Amino acid sequence: MFDHISIGVKSLDRSRQFYDAALAALGYERLSNFDGTMGYGAERPGFWVSEVERPVPADRGSGLHFCFVATSEEAVNAFYAAALANGGEDNGAPGIRLDYSQFYYAAFVIDPDGYRLEAFFNKPE
Repeated sequence: MFDHISIGVKSLDRSRQFYDAALAALGYERLSNFDGTMGYGAERPGFWVSEVERPVPADRGSGLHFCFVATSEEAVNAFYAAALANGGEDNGAPGIRLDYSQFYYAAFVIDPDGYRLEAFFNKPE
């Protein structure tokens, strides 16, 4: 449905460190850099991060979050560990989420600007 999504952050340097590490664990890399903006993806950028004057205020109660597809449980675990090691905050350790399905393996973190993120792997049945 979506071609891409963009978020605004306070510090591109801080976000670069966080997203380079967390998204690399999922097989995504920084594919674009220009004018205070970075684009991440596997083959082409689909997640854009820009340093902006007025980022959207973090609101953990808003329900807004971004979910990245992982290729394995190990990738979800690596995303979680890399995110926490690079300025992220725990919002749900890796594991099966029975509320969603017995095959839904995910981890949840909060990035340095307060964005809620998820890495998800659909385990084979």
